[in-house]
Amino acid sequence: MKRLVNPSVTREVVDRFSFHFKKQLGQNFLIDANILNKIVEAAELSEADGALEIGPGIGTLTQALAEQAGVVVAVEKDDRLIPILSETLSDCANVTIRHADVLDTDLHALFEEKFSGRRVSVVANLPYYVTTPIVMKLLEEGLPLRSIVVMVQKEVAERMAASPGGKDYGALTIAVQYYTEPQIVCKVPKTAFMPQPNVESIVIRLKLRESPAVSVQDEELFFKVVKASFAQRRKTILNNLQHGFSLPSGKEAMLEILQRADIDPTRRGETLSLDEYARLADEFALKR
Repeated sequence: MKRLVNPSVTREVVDRFSFHFKKQLGQNFLIDANILNKIVEAAELSEADGALEIGPGIGTLTQALAEQAGVVVAVEKDDRLIPILSETLSDCANVTIRHADVLDTDLHALFEEKFSGRRVSVVANLPYYVTTPIVMKLLEEGLPLRSIVVMVQKEVAERMAASPGGKDYGALTIAVQYYTEPQIVCKVPKTAFMPQPNVESIVIRLKLRESPAVSVQDEELFFKVVKASFAQRRKTILNNLQHGFSLPSGKEAMLEILQRADIDPTRRGETLSLDEYARLADEFALKR
């Protein structure tokens, strides 16, 4: 089987199919064998595992996944890439190519159809313009996932792995860390791609937790409190929550909730830990 990690081979395939990159689809093909190997190693796949790849491009990473996992499903939105993938993956009997937009795909049905109870990891070089919607879909749908190993924009990875108190810490941080344990795998230079993107990249591994990081009475309310707390980062937690929630007694009721949760109303949202947000959400639940 011919690997496609050599830049000249990638260019040859792209030229032979007269493929033109679409900027609006965030198409940047990985051409660095070292980075590819680090992605596959981070996924820790075995013959007993399944791998879901989102946006396989011309199949560079897909081929490597096929050598490690028992079953690989590659979901590609761009119909122009389907005939290319059919050729480059023709020797990979354990790979299924699915022409679809992953955001519109019934992933539970796909998992049941293709993975048959296997442990599944998502491994992908994600289109950067839809990174957050894709990651949140994967996390919120309760899929039987083991891990998510993805290439994302540097700033997004830093937000996912951030600690309370920093500029990178926000609603995305809390959502990702509620469901997973994030670990930065490696930084990726622009030269690892064809064409080269305008941003720096990072490979991050999100290990799914067996249960959420914190226990809350109402998960939907928990995330509503988090979202409201970051509505305007320069404002205090009190001010943001007052704008995000309408309580009968107004400010007085909000101050009581914060006091019962043992949170100083002058703090800002980015200083609160997951545990503090859980306490705060549970106090809101008691007011219902």
